[in-house]
Amino acid sequence: MEKSLLTIILFAPSIAALLTLLIPKDYKKLIRIWALVASLVPLIFALVAWFSFEGAGADPNGYKFVVNQPWYQAIGSSYHVGMDGLSLTMVLLTTLLAPLAILASFGIEDRVRMYMALFLFLETGMLGVFLSLDLLLFFVFWEIGLVPMYFLINQWGSPKGEKELWNGMKVANRTYASFKFMIYTMAGSLGLLLAIQMLGVVFQTFDLPYIVGQWNAMAPGDEILGGFTTVGTAKAVAFWAFTIAFALKVPVWPFHTWLPDAHTEAPTAGSMILAGVLLKLGAFGFLRFVLPLYPEQAKAGANILAGLATAAIIFGAFAAFGQKDFKRLVAYSSVNHMGFVVLGVAAAARAIGSESATVALNGAVLQMFNHGLSAAGMFFLVGVVYDRIHTRDLEEMGGYFPLVPVYGGVLIFTSMASLGLPGLNGFISEFLVVRGAWGVFPVWTALGMIGLLFTGAYILKGISESLHGPLNETHVVHLSEINKRELAVITPLMVLMLWLGVWPGWLLDVIDKAMIALQSAIG
Repeated sequence: MEKSLLTIILFAPSIAALLTLLIPKDYKKLIRIWALVASLVPLIFALVAWFSFEGAGADPNGYKFVVNQPWYQAIGSSYHVGMDGLSLTMVLLTTLLAPLAILASFGIEDRVRMYMALFLFLETGMLGVFLSLDLLLFFVFWEIGLVPMYFLINQWGSPKGEKELWNGMKVANRTYASFKFMIYTMAGSLGLLLAIQMLGVVFQTFDLPYIVGQWNAMAPGDEILGGFTTVGTAKAVAFWAFTIAFALKVPVWPFHTWLPDAHTEAPTAGSMILAGVLLKLGAFGFLRFVLPLYPEQAKAGANILAGLATAAIIFGAFAAFGQKDFKRLVAYSSVNHMGFVVLGVAAAARAIGSESATVALNGAVLQMFNHGLSAAGMFFLVGVVYDRIHTRDLEEMGGYFPLVPVYGGVLIFTSMASLGLPGLNGFISEFLVVRGAWGVFPVWTALGMIGLLFTGAYILKGISESLHGPLNETHVVHLSEINKRELAVITPLMVLMLWLGVWPGWLLDVIDKAMIALQSAIG
């Protein structure tokens, strides 16, 4: 069972997607139920992995449930997957959000079969990134996750609005947003692929644990690639190739401009997954690849990364506060919140092996998980009200709380979790990042508190302009209370937000062990 556990988690969604395409397209209800049930399979096996993780045997590098089989022998690539505390946390988040996003998509009526199949393929792409221990295999899954999201935005995104490009040429906003998402990600992926290929040429394998050990044992002045360059130069170039690719995905300021467009135009469930999981791929890349492969380069560039993270925290909050579109406000909040993740990574890179680094890393990974919950919840709740009144303009809302008190209470609870209210999940992760980063980057951390202040401002703006104030009767006739299916989507997220806020130890224990092992491997 151990040997096949990760393979089942990884490929069950893809098999389900292929079977989905065999269902007649007119059987929409059956397709929805099948996709939901199929998406629960990876969650069940992820829970099996969670409960058996401590007792599972580990390989010499500390990974569990490892499978390593030849895949592309001609170039030294293998099907090498494994799980540590970091990947276990992200797999649990992915397999939890996927069925909730599919349940949130039950209102989709257009090409339901293809929509659900793309969603399931997307889940495999995301899981593959978190489980891959082979660099080429990782890159394949990295790109697989790009394609379904492009089509979800392009085909099922908001039908409203056009954007003028040049010479009077106009395209639909969702076409522009999906194309921008694709171009940004592919631009980062180009350098990433070249850097991965270089490592494959040097070591004649793409096996990550092997490369980490050999790469860091080489002296900076050693010549490689037939004497074309030295290890030090190659590492410096490859470091920035990896860093830019992952920074684009997080996204870090100033590479963030694709995110608000993509979120605004994506269907509700697409935004849930985009914010909940896809942004975490970049942060995961920093932890899994950049720190172990380039510790010296990461230490040298940590101050730059911390500065960009602080800019994301501050400018993300300012931009969110200035939005009139509720969904765009939540989109910019992701730039703000993910800035704390990158600040934690930068602090750890500068002070690797110290207590501050461990605390910052714990906070960064926990923030990845917590933001996945709260951001998915916020995007879903914006989608709930949009389905009824068909607008996200905060100026056209107001005074809704007395009319939809259950929805209002859920929105306030989820907003407070996103705000970082003590007792809810967002507080502890941001506190740990600030606590860890303070001793390493006191100036950047202090400046980041400006963004933290405006986090409260934009959250309260969203609540006040939608729920409170004088009643705006423009769309009241269409407004109705949140229904049972929608409550089934948001309730598990709310339970976890409260549980992690009150007792984060159950997750932090797994994260802490993984982050200590990560630093030990770096040396």
